[in-house]
Amino acid sequence: MLEGIIRESIGKSNAKQLKRDGYLIANIYAKGLDNVHAAFKRGEFIRTVRNKETLAFPVKVGDKEFNVVIQEYQLHPVNGDITHVDLRIAVPGQVTDYLVPVRTVGVPKGLKNKGVLVITKRRLKVRGAIENVPHNYTLDVSDLDRDESILVRDLDVAEGCRMMDRPHVSVCGVIKAR
Repeated sequence: MLEGIIRESIGKSNAKQLKRDGYLIANIYAKGLDNVHAAFKRGEFIRTVRNKETLAFPVKVGDKEFNVVIQEYQLHPVNGDITHVDLRIAVPGQVTDYLVPVRTVGVPKGLKNKGVLVITKRRLKVRGAIENVPHNYTLDVSDLDRDESILVRDLDVAEGCRMMDRPHVSVCGVIKAR
């Protein structure tokens, strides 16, 4: 379980000091609950997020434990480090919008025909309760030839969930190489 500290001050100088000490600034929130201003060790947070098996993961801040989902994160414009993260508490039974990651498996046959695989949507917006939302969408791209793509409407939607992206939007496809 990822453990963090509660920020006593939410000012700019306190945030700069925590960042210098190797912490990642985070806001934890949910509908109907008070916001929690927290900070996590940057390395531990990245390790936890990369090794999680589900969409939601547990965190402990102070004496409280939360089951959270990454809602949004901000990257540094020059070096690409994570500077801030917003975590939403996954309240069981509450219908909310979640960003579900997209994974691809296989090698498209269009690569032999001078094509390039392009993933246009890395995360899809899905509305539903946390129990019904899939952990990720795994797409098999091995049948894609050049100038073919997988659209949002081609994906299977879990029961009790709804895709919030437009149905004609491409998730990934093989295009002609230059």
